Amino acid sequence: MPLLTTTEAGVPIQGPSATLIYDDWYPALRTDQLLKGKLVTAMLLGIPLVLGRRHDGRVFAMRDSCPHRGIPLSYGWFDGNHVTCRYHGWEFEPCSGRCELIPSLSTHDHLDATKIYASAYPCEERDGHAWVYVPGPGSGKRAQGVELRPVPELAKFGPRYRTAFLTADLPCNVDHGIIGLMDPAHGPFVHQAWWWRSRASIREKTKKFEPIAEGFRMSAHAPSANSAPYKLLGVYGQPVETTIDFVLPNRRTEIIRAGDKWFSSLTTVTPVTASTCRIDVIAAWNVFYWVPFLTPIAKFFGAKFVRQDQETMIQQAEGLRHNPSLMLIDDADKPAKWYFALKQARLDGIEKHPMDGPVELHWRS
Repeated sequence: MPLLTTTEAGVPIQGPSATLIYDDWYPALRTDQLLKGKLVTAMLLGIPLVLGRRHDGRVFAMRDSCPHRGIPLSYGWFDGNHVTCRYHGWEFEPCSGRCELIPSLSTHDHLDATKIYASAYPCEERDGHAWVYVPGPGSGKRAQGVELRPVPELAKFGPRYRTAFLTADLPCNVDHGIIGLMDPAHGPFVHQAWWWRSRASIREKTKKFEPIAEGFRMSAHAPSANSAPYKLLGVYGQPVETTIDFVLPNRRTEIIRAGDKWFSSLTTVTPVTASTCRIDVIAAWNVFYWVPFLTPIAKFFGAKFVRQDQETMIQQAEGLRHNPSLMLIDDADKPAKWYFALKQARLDGIEKHPMDGPVELHWRS
């Protein structure tokens, strides 16, 4: 469930809209919601979706709209094989969207129901998420026969690990959500806590970055010494290294290694509409594997961390409603500049990277 969705007064806050990136995979919802015979709704990039799981276990995503009269298909029925519209009983195979029955057709009709399609989207299950490929407007109802990008998946380094998941709704557009995600300077102010950071812990940082396909990498380095969770890994007596990647359209991955011990996370900021988004965090680890109750403890502190970001974005959205002038500075905001340049190149359909090679950045946090 989302941690927060509105102001304390119960009034939703939305920031200005952002240009959205299509033709890519986005996490729609957790697949533990897809129970037998149940249809579940979600929203991605302003598109209403209905999702479910067929009897054979395959997950599907359709536009929540019957192509006949537009009534949401989620008001209908799902028997594990077909989605049936409650208005006129049209039946659809949900993975392809193909109509397989129109009950009102008589022997005098010549319409072939199987040539009619509801909008269905490629949908795959990874790490407990239903990932949906959202094609661009005007590219057809289905992304069939098109070579799709690989489905995102959390990196894992062995068969034994624990996992956790967190989510939060953000009342801002995806651009503000993403640059907040990669912002290296807000930690001592937004995440003040005895177990993370304080203003007194601020020190100068030097990090090396390198270009990767449609993104950039903070090269392998020793984690910040002023973050308590990283210090705990010192008990293994091995050098600790972390690598952080950002890849379009919305993915931040972090991998921490200490010998054969590891922690991996995949964080996404997904546009729900043009002016709202959602942050999802999936993590896996084998560090402190035998510590009792580690997963609920990790989720407790992780939820507090995400909630701090969420509350800050809610407060920021109040100011963004008035369309203020904004700025980005060097070096702390350089990753945000790279993101906007990479996004524009994707939108323009050109292969152009803002980084010519490795770069060293400096900031205090």
